[in-house]
Amino acid sequence: MHKPYRTLILGALLILATAIVPACSAPASQADDAHLKMGLLPILDVIPLYVADQNGYFKNQGIQVDFVMAKSAQERDALLQTGQIDGVVNDAVAVGLFDKETPKIKIVRTDRISYPNAPQFRILASPNSSIRSVAGLKGIPIGISQNTVIQYVTDRVLQAQGLAPADINVIEVTAIPVRFEQLMNGNLKAATLPDPMGQGAQAAGARLIADDSAFPQYSQSYLSFRVETLRDKPGTVRKFLVAWEEAVKELNADPGKYQDVLIQKGNVPQSIEGTFKMPPFPEKSLPTPAEMADVVQWMRAKGLIDRDIPYSDMVDPSYLPQ
Repeated sequence: MHKPYRTLILGALLILATAIVPACSAPASQADDAHLKMGLLPILDVIPLYVADQNGYFKNQGIQVDFVMAKSAQERDALLQTGQIDGVVNDAVAVGLFDKETPKIKIVRTDRISYPNAPQFRILASPNSSIRSVAGLKGIPIGISQNTVIQYVTDRVLQAQGLAPADINVIEVTAIPVRFEQLMNGNLKAATLPDPMGQGAQAAGARLIADDSAFPQYSQSYLSFRVETLRDKPGTVRKFLVAWEEAVKELNADPGKYQDVLIQKGNVPQSIEGTFKMPPFPEKSLPTPAEMADVVQWMRAKGLIDRDIPYSDMVDPSYLPQ
């Protein structure tokens, strides 16, 4: 073969190869766009994820959702900070800490709120304590995890029921099982516990002093995503929320059907497995500007942030299903 012809053929092959490579890589890009990693804690709030997965709602939307388990909120937030996961179930205080300087994550949907017969947090006195009312908590150390939604809810609920901020005394007991144990053995006179652990403590003899059932504006959890995920995978996030909505409607219509999921995934104490009921989950909604502003005000008062974080830095309403 003459050299000019060989050169022409090689050039043609190079052009063909250049054209083929992008075509071959396109499916991988599309697959990546349909893939989300969610960081999960063993809490009630994540149950719609398991229902959506079990019933094929994610698959029906053409997306893949991987569950990445975390043992603590600190571990969950580290995974989010380093980009190892796309989204989480968290709360307004956690979002505020992420967005204290610039927006890093945004709320796209409310996950849970408290209801009259389904509180999220209970403020309890130990079984042998003489405390009988909110007034009896004045100056008493209350076991909490500091600088978290548990402290925020404790402050706001007790203030709403008559205690002044100076009357509220808290003590750090980060691990919830340890807090539960110290409350029950009397080392703590009072503590704030999330359900179902709170209901378990009450069933075991702890005295209910107050809960958040009448204060849904203070006690909410959310679905939040990294701003990079929202920017790069907007369609996937919207499909995720469609599947979540289906799971919520299914759960609310027939909660008893998923009692086993509740027991296995909701960290329900064995002592109340037969009595603890699936809480309701709100249909599509978002926190209000006033609710977020109150959290920001509380965080500024605690020295956790030093700016008034705008609502638009923390919440994006554009992903909710229409």
